[in-house]
Amino acid sequence: MQGLIYETPSAFPFILVTVILGGGAAWATGRSCAQTWRGQAVLFFYLLLLGIAIRFIHFSVLGDTLLSLHYYLVDTIVIVAIGFFAYRYTRTSQMVTQYHWLNERSGPLSWRTVTTPAESTGPLTKSG
Repeated sequence: MQGLIYETPSAFPFILVTVILGGGAAWATGRSCAQTWRGQAVLFFYLLLLGIAIRFIHFSVLGDTLLSLHYYLVDTIVIVAIGFFAYRYTRTSQMVTQYHWLNERSGPLSWRTVTTPAESTGPLTKSG
């Protein structure tokens, strides 16, 4: 894994900077974008910028390579995954809380439209 995912001899700096610090910032970014009803394209742009910041922290604090496309992509993939998970988790909570008469939770990252008894039996028709 060393050399492929992180460039230091130990995984600890990668876990500390990218996963914990960067992941926390990515979670906050994803949550914030969902709460303010921003789209996923805006979130993606913010996370790309956050990837640059994470790479700079690796460079300035740990002495890693600053302009490394490989390690930038690794860091960014990790924070994009965390950021989009937070976005979807928050959006699901919004949809089932703010529109509880319309939606119900169908999982931690999804919701579905509530079916009422009138909708499930079909339209009323006259017989006879």
